[in-house]
Amino acid sequence: MSSMADSAAVTHDVVSLLSSPPQRDFLLRNNGDQVKIDSLKGKKLGLYFSASWCGPCRRFTPTLLEVYNEVAAKGDLEVIFVTVDRDDESFNNYFSKMPWLAIPFSDFETRNGLHELFHVRRIPLLALLDETGNVVSEDGVDVICKYGAEGYPFTLARIQQLKYQEEESRRNQSVKTLLVSPSRDFVISSDGKKIPVSELEGKTVGLYFCVNSYGVDFTQRLVEVYEKLKVKGENFEVVLIFLEDDEGSFKEGLESVPWLSLPFKDKICGKLSRYFELSTLPTLVIIGPDGKTLHLNVAEAIVEHGIDAYPFTPEKFAELDEIMKAKEAAQTIESILVSRDQDFVIGKDGVKISVSELKGKVVLLYFSAHWCPPCRAFLPKLLDAYHKIKAKNNALEVVFISSDKDQASFNEFFAGIPWLALPFGDPRKKFLSHKFKVSGIPMLVAIGSSGQTLTKEARDLVSLYGADAYPFSEEKVKEIEAEQEECGKGWPEKVTNETHEHELELTHRRVYCCDGCNEEGKIWSYYCGECDFDLHPKCAFENKEDAKEEKKSKDGWVCDGEVCSRKA
Repeated sequence: MSSMADSAAVTHDVVSLLSSPPQRDFLLRNNGDQVKIDSLKGKKLGLYFSASWCGPCRRFTPTLLEVYNEVAAKGDLEVIFVTVDRDDESFNNYFSKMPWLAIPFSDFETRNGLHELFHVRRIPLLALLDETGNVVSEDGVDVICKYGAEGYPFTLARIQQLKYQEEESRRNQSVKTLLVSPSRDFVISSDGKKIPVSELEGKTVGLYFCVNSYGVDFTQRLVEVYEKLKVKGENFEVVLIFLEDDEGSFKEGLESVPWLSLPFKDKICGKLSRYFELSTLPTLVIIGPDGKTLHLNVAEAIVEHGIDAYPFTPEKFAELDEIMKAKEAAQTIESILVSRDQDFVIGKDGVKISVSELKGKVVLLYFSAHWCPPCRAFLPKLLDAYHKIKAKNNALEVVFISSDKDQASFNEFFAGIPWLALPFGDPRKKFLSHKFKVSGIPMLVAIGSSGQTLTKEARDLVSLYGADAYPFSEEKVKEIEAEQEECGKGWPEKVTNETHEHELELTHRRVYCCDGCNEEGKIWSYYCGECDFDLHPKCAFENKEDAKEEKKSKDGWVCDGEVCSRKA
């Protein structure tokens, strides 16, 4: 929160900040009513820079709305929407969902002045001002997301107090400090009964964070483990932390599982998400019998090891790691691709080829699909590398593992590639996806000639080095990297180029698009981090007069999923 302290010395006169004299001394409500700016004197203000086209803004606005409604009764807080929308209709549609005030869309001059004053280079941005016009924070989005209404009045002192309380809670953590609120000392069972939190003391407790659209398979797996542990008489309990707003889904989900839950939309749900810095779903946090956190997420261990992962202690995980290492050391191509009587892959026209014929070869497991644009973009690179490697008579095979939606799509995609495949719908796909933790496609896993896994990042190696990456071993990668490092030694560390206003620094950039020639570059770039500007070394040295300018998105804004940023 250092920026809160840094910005606290900046003070603004609210009237001059928000008005446009002599024409405008008011702000708007979404019904068209005008509110005199003078009426805001003595109030806390939030200047909300946002836009309807910005996905991160649309996700944050409901959070801000919830906090606003919760503290509005105090009567001393107002939010002012400063739009970054591109037309009046978009502004009005977006503003119609907001209960607070706004700078009129037509007052471009004031809006633009506020953008410059608060250095708005990314949205959503929420600047918080106190009653005297002091800037409390320009990180209001972070404050609201972390602390919600509990952060009110959103001063540095209040945030520091909450941080201190959180540190104290961590030091003195127990099941009660985690799950009890001022208005509730119980959790609920699947049949609606209230169970005192005190009954969970002395047990190993799993806090199961999920939403309805995630974790169906994991929930089933957890139910199996839970019921087996209950049969064995273990002191293990699960408490559901449901993170969606759909009460019907919550009730339906709770009725189908044997464990406990926090009540629907309990405020502690969000607080616990922040407390455990939740980053993925589903997550199963384990609290030990002493009330301390044993593990921040054992979901993967539950899927991998089932009941054998219990009691989720460091000692147990060390034991499981040794077991996994032994399994990896004994891995063969047959142990990966053979399952009961399924001991083959297929070639063209469905010809069955025994897995045993792949022994002694480097095998690339290619997780892909016809419908996937990144897969189609990567395919030419893989084809080029494949043909070059095979042309040298190297022992290589590729096995296509399809995520296509139907047999026809599989057939169409498979017809255009020269290698092998698992049959469409083959149950081995699920095992392989789990084993290699396939969370996105395309993914390329390299299996060595001995049957050992060489790398799960073979896609990156093909993209970077093409056929030169063969046989995809760690030694080969180190050899290539040493050659690349040697190549860059003769180049100056910094250069200037007429295509860019700043000095460019020689930087490792893996894969990038050159802003000089718009062609792909790899490994080395002359780079400006401030502007995210790349030049091939050859383009930097050529110093072309006709080099193309850096491309920008419409109106200079680029979205990366988390924030929308204005490029310099």
